[in-house]
Amino acid sequence: MTRSEWAAPPPVGLPLPHESAALHVTGHALYTDDLGVRLQGLLHAWPVQAPHAHARITRLDPAPALAVAGVVRVLTAADVTGENDSGVKHDEPLFPSEVMYHGQAVCWVLAESLEAARLGANAVLVEYEPLPALITLTEAIAAESFQGAQPTVCRGIVSLGFQEAKHVYEGEFEFGGQEHFYLETNAALAHVDESGQVFIQSSTQHPTETQEITAHVLGVPSNHVTVQCLRMGGGFGGKEMQPHGYAAVAALGAVITGRPVRLRLNRTQDITLTGKRHPFHAKWKVGFDEAGKITALEATLTSDGGWSLDLSEPVMARALCHIDNAYYIPHLEVTGRVAKTNKTSQTAFRGFGGPQGMLVIEDILGRCAPLLGLEPHDLRQRNFYQPEQATPYGQPVRHAERLQDIWDGLLRRSDFESRLADIRAFNAAQPNKKRGLAITPVKFGISFNFTSYNQAGALVHVYKDGSVLINHGGTEMGQGLHTKMLQVAAAALGLPLGCVRLAPTRTDKVPNTSATAASSGADLNGGAIKDACEQIKARLAGVAAGSLLPLIKQKVGALGIHPEDVRFENGQVFPVGHPDLGLSFKQVVHDAYHLRTQLWAAGYYRTPDLHWNREKMWGEPFKYFAYGASVSEVEVCGFTGAYNLRRVDILHDVGDSLSPLIDLGQIEGGFVQGAGWLTLEDLRWDESNGPNRGRLATQAASTYKLPSFSEMPEVFNVTLLERATESGVVYGSKAVGEPPLMLAISVREALRAACAAFGPTDRTQVLASPATPEAVYWALEAARSSVPEATP
Repeated sequence: MTRSEWAAPPPVGLPLPHESAALHVTGHALYTDDLGVRLQGLLHAWPVQAPHAHARITRLDPAPALAVAGVVRVLTAADVTGENDSGVKHDEPLFPSEVMYHGQAVCWVLAESLEAARLGANAVLVEYEPLPALITLTEAIAAESFQGAQPTVCRGIVSLGFQEAKHVYEGEFEFGGQEHFYLETNAALAHVDESGQVFIQSSTQHPTETQEITAHVLGVPSNHVTVQCLRMGGGFGGKEMQPHGYAAVAALGAVITGRPVRLRLNRTQDITLTGKRHPFHAKWKVGFDEAGKITALEATLTSDGGWSLDLSEPVMARALCHIDNAYYIPHLEVTGRVAKTNKTSQTAFRGFGGPQGMLVIEDILGRCAPLLGLEPHDLRQRNFYQPEQATPYGQPVRHAERLQDIWDGLLRRSDFESRLADIRAFNAAQPNKKRGLAITPVKFGISFNFTSYNQAGALVHVYKDGSVLINHGGTEMGQGLHTKMLQVAAAALGLPLGCVRLAPTRTDKVPNTSATAASSGADLNGGAIKDACEQIKARLAGVAAGSLLPLIKQKVGALGIHPEDVRFENGQVFPVGHPDLGLSFKQVVHDAYHLRTQLWAAGYYRTPDLHWNREKMWGEPFKYFAYGASVSEVEVCGFTGAYNLRRVDILHDVGDSLSPLIDLGQIEGGFVQGAGWLTLEDLRWDESNGPNRGRLATQAASTYKLPSFSEMPEVFNVTLLERATESGVVYGSKAVGEPPLMLAISVREALRAACAAFGPTDRTQVLASPATPEAVYWALEAARSSVPEATP
């Protein structure tokens, strides 16, 4: 049934709180590290971290650590019974012989207590032969240190596009990465049962891959390893690939010692050991015609992948697929490269390369608008996709008209034009502080850009008392996926939410799952749950048709009822048009059981109509596009570069929302996280030639600035686009996890406008990213001096 066919409001679409909200706020929610206290003989793991960015290990002697009271074992490469590698590209030794970044774990100490493990790690004797290290992206580009594929997305003939251009501009842009800083650090807990089965509790977004990596480190088949993820205290992509090695270490320790092993990184360890959002460098050339339409774009994007590939290749592919953002570019040629540096292996982060690609084109438009004599919002609007147009990689842009609808609607809601006039008057009267206002759009493709990952499974049980238990392959990291899945199951079976319960995600219930990533968790798992529920409902409808027959004959005089005419709503089962003749769901289930009817089902969903050639960068990799736009207003101090975010207005497309309260929270949180990446969060590595070269300097919240309540906009208006049903997805909904992050680009563009207001209006305004107060100060100083380039 669709939502419109329900007599009463269905469970989907209700603004419900997160299913674990009460547990979160009362401290009763359990996480991976909370589960170890239940196990006898628990051992604790601690890493020995290398003090060099690049070095060869010449000696590793665990004997001194074994002399420390409480130390039980030191795990080294010699203990690995399978493959000594924790990556899917087989380029990430779990116990390395060559150190590739400062802080890399070279071995792990297991002890009776955490303190004993720490002391034991300090006692391990390791000798190194330092080697030259590449730390910055600029160094890697100069040394031509690249890894992986170098794909190109292209359309048309860029040389022809530049010939048609009235204006041609060139530039470069380098911008930073971002630390995930999830509240719960990486954690794993492993033990072995009496049959030799390895059971791992892991804070992972990808339990199946954690299972596979652990199995090949142990040298056993996957059916010897079970991974469960109860919940995560945040993930943001950082727990898609990175948890596998920690689970493997815990499992290896459990197998060797026969005792449970707990591995939980403290904050400093987590920051120094794990990957970040990829920093990028872009070199570009763009052409515009007399009307301000883009005629051609030529660019090279280089990401800092760190020491190994991890997910750098698909991250770059998505960046290339999003460099157009909301704009039609007839002639385009953009090449991507992944640099290899001696830093943590950079990994997935909310948006997965999309934010980096979008930021490049938005920076280009923000820099070029004054040179073209156009307002930035006007230049953006002139280049919007129109219906029937396609992306540079060949995918039609369905519902392109929504871009203009959202844009026009948000301009009205935010009172953009009158506020812009007020800001100009304010800036003219205030020499030492300026305000800026900007609006930016988002067009974000939804699906994994590795087609095989676009599948999911679910297992739904209906018990004899009419209660329902659902298992699915998605993981809960606070984003509300489980809440939405409960709503989908309840809606599909026509039950109140209280009748449905959800079991923890684990690999022995639903196998071969994809990561909970790419904003696809609700689409994929919701589709699988709905499929399983519909199988069960179809069987129950046949039973109900027979059970309802006496009532139908008695009350209506009909000769019979077809199973397709049976309706399931709010715990009642009745013939279509006759809710007064219903039976309870519980009664129908009871009858079905006694008629030997299967009351459970395995559901499956794969996203239809996807095809993608990774080598040619051509096809239709996305099921649909999520659209949105945001307006941000800032005020900047001319003495310090400090600023505050005065107001934000957002209009965002989530289709028909499965859970509006959850979606609003995701939009607000994603926006703030994006604003953090673009304005505050400044990762710094030691670039000197001293003994700490390559050391991450921003290792804690004291040195790495996160957005907090003080960075929240004073006025924050978020609205969901109405009448936005998306066909072919679960109950007409759209993904909401990643797209809102890119809405924060409007904050950076507002800061650019405020900085530019300190100088002539016809100059390009360059702004570093992240646009920290220091960066903003240098930008406004450049504007005051009428210097076109800002030099931080």
